[in-house]
Amino acid sequence: MYSASCFLILLLLLGAVVSAADLYKTLELSRHASEQDIRKAYKRLSRKYHPDKNKDPGAEERFVEVAHAYEVLSDETKRQVYDRHGEEGLRAHEGGQQQHANPFDMFSSFFNGGFGGPQQARRGPTAVMDFEVSLADMYTGASIDFMMKKHVLCDHCRGSGAASDGDIQPCRGCGGSGVKISKQQIFPGMFAQTQSTCNDCGGRGTVIVKKCPHCGGEKVVEHTQHYTLEIEPGMPEGHEIVFDGEGDESPDWEAGDVVLRVRSKKEEGGWRRKESTLYWRETIAIDEALLGFKRNVTHLDGHVIELDRKGITQPGYVQTIEGEGMPIFGQSAHGNLYIEYNVVLPTELSSDMRRKLGEAFYESGHPGRDEL
Repeated sequence: MYSASCFLILLLLLGAVVSAADLYKTLELSRHASEQDIRKAYKRLSRKYHPDKNKDPGAEERFVEVAHAYEVLSDETKRQVYDRHGEEGLRAHEGGQQQHANPFDMFSSFFNGGFGGPQQARRGPTAVMDFEVSLADMYTGASIDFMMKKHVLCDHCRGSGAASDGDIQPCRGCGGSGVKISKQQIFPGMFAQTQSTCNDCGGRGTVIVKKCPHCGGEKVVEHTQHYTLEIEPGMPEGHEIVFDGEGDESPDWEAGDVVLRVRSKKEEGGWRRKESTLYWRETIAIDEALLGFKRNVTHLDGHVIELDRKGITQPGYVQTIEGEGMPIFGQSAHGNLYIEYNVVLPTELSSDMRRKLGEAFYESGHPGRDEL
């Protein structure tokens, strides 16, 4: 993947880079971040900047910085030393020989083999939801803020469910083993032994004698989280955007993902979309259909398209305007716009108008023609 010499150079540069860096800022965290927050941040950022996926300049250096920050902050002892004395204190703690783990080995260990490999920790469910945005936002691109409710670990007990650490005690029913063993005599002198999950502690081996007052012993609380959805121009209907590790939290699993399927809102009339093609229905009067017209149509991003028709426009006629459709996702080109014309007839005619139409179409006094 990468030569050993390149990697050694990166490690040498790392000492100079991270010495001036704030490891919490590197992981985009506050100094009060929990272990789960640190793990989640490393998971997200290491995937984002891994050189196998990100070819941008500086991505590899950022990947190494993220690995070092996680190496320090995920170790309770190193984190305490860093919090009190910074990088200098950390080097002193390690005898002046601060060793940096191989960031690629760390990544493989964390993900148990790299991209696509099974997770070491049990993962929670993935939540999949449809998210509707306006067609104009899908045309121009947009940043959309939204709120979402989810369960997070209780800040007070950090997911233990107990008021304090001392309120978690070994289960008396099973002696802390999580199982109960019972004996049943079959014949004189012969017994059968059965094992079952302890119903007092549910197999955990511990019981809570005083529940956390904040979550009532539930271990999690409901929280409303703010998110920003980035819509790219021309994003396809049903395109999935993944918020990695933002599912419901639990002490029993690592939070799963939230997947948003982006779709445009269904609106009556107006603009319609099919992949990179746009459709617009324009209604004109009969005189415009016969004599021609000029009209302006305001596009989804606000720019104006001039419709200039000379001569007759048949009802249902479709005009093609190249390059005025949806942006083609990931490209600089656009699809086509199709204008369908709908001709509206008047609901009634004045006698003067009937006379003039008769003269125009049938010529006054033409034999065999009745007056309109």
